[in-house]
Amino acid sequence: MPIVRRSQIDDETLNEMVDLAKRRQWTEAEIDAMAAEDDSALTDAELGEAVRVYPPPTAEQIRALRARLGLSQSQFALRFGFTIDTVQQYEQGRRIPSGPAATLLRVIAGDPDAVARALLPSRQKQL
Repeated sequence: MPIVRRSQIDDETLNEMVDLAKRRQWTEAEIDAMAAEDDSALTDAELGEAVRVYPPPTAEQIRALRARLGLSQSQFALRFGFTIDTVQQYEQGRRIPSGPAATLLRVIAGDPDAVARALLPSRQKQL
């Protein structure tokens, strides 16, 4: 039988999972009652009117995205329409992407190939 080595973190995670499994499960009625008692809970109407806020990606997230794609800063900039200087400043935290740039980075994180295809010149798309 092979020896399996586990770290202390593995043991703590396992213990937490076991503890969660032992906890009593709340019923929907109990959850509704607790929400009604909580004066800071949002109503369905308030939730319907809420505006979703997307925080801009951090410098670490942008670096991690570029690394995940296996691109250099210049390759990333060329592929997705940024300047090299902009990518460097984002990754060093000297600039924070806002508005369309933050949205573009979120879309790149979700589907980089779709963004690259969308940015191809129209003549190349037809080929």
